[in-house]
Amino acid sequence: MKPIAMLGVVLIVAGIAGLFFSHVSWTETKPVLDLGPLQVNSHENHTVWIPTAAGVMAVLAGLGLVFAGKRST
Repeated sequence: MKPIAMLGVVLIVAGIAGLFFSHVSWTETKPVLDLGPLQVNSHENHTVWIPTAAGVMAVLAGLGLVFAGKRST
């Protein structure tokens, strides 16, 4: 398989994943105070939203790259 077609497949998979998972969330722990056995931590929640249009565009671009890779044989 040509590299351009492989990139297309990766874009298709990433686009479909972006359509199924509309956001990615994680919690970050930061130390605030550390005095020997006493530790105080801060937890911050982060969320990144993935627009639906970005997922659709990734799938369409991936399909275009797959077809371009197959045509240039």
